[in-house]
Amino acid sequence: MTKEETGTDLVVHNIKNMLITVEARFFNSVSRFAGSQAFRKVMLPAGSTVGDLIGELAIPAKEIYLVLRNGKDITPSLYGGINTETVLDEGDIVALSGPVPYSWGYGAPVV
Repeated sequence: MTKEETGTDLVVHNIKNMLITVEARFFNSVSRFAGSQAFRKVMLPAGSTVGDLIGELAIPAKEIYLVLRNGKDITPSLYGGINTETVLDEGDIVALSGPVPYSWGYGAPVV
């Protein structure tokens, strides 16, 4: 089926009852939400976003200053907050971090 046939950019079939497993890793001040482990495997419905993962982990979004998905920074800007709309895929590794010393999260200018 082509884009012209569906009229959309994305064709999604049969994901209604599918689950994906992602790994959440915790760093700096966010690690207190992880309990005794540095990472957790989380099962989410297919099509879930970073925001869904953060909600599932019960971490206040204001505590998170950096989000990496498979090693790539998906934090949109220094002052725009975190990107909660990025859709996750099976096997993704999402690293969540609080502010790092000498970073914008502590009020230090970024050079």
